[in-house]
Amino acid sequence: MLHYAVVFLIIALVAAIFGFGGIASGAVGIAKILFFIFVIMAIISFVMSLLKSKS
Repeated sequence: MLHYAVVFLIIALVAAIFGFGGIASGAVGIAKILFFIFVIMAIISFVMSLLKSKS
C-alpha cells in the first residue's frame, strides 16, 4: 500500500511540474489517504504483535 502512495505522490509531482492543478491535487489526495491508511495498519500490526508476544 505504501507503494501506491509513493506512485500517486510521484504522479502528483510530475503533474504539478507541468501545471495540471486538478490532476495534481487529486493524486496528492489519494497519496495522503493511502499513506495514512498504511500508517494506521502498521501501528495496529505493531500493537498486535506486542500483545501476542506477551501471552
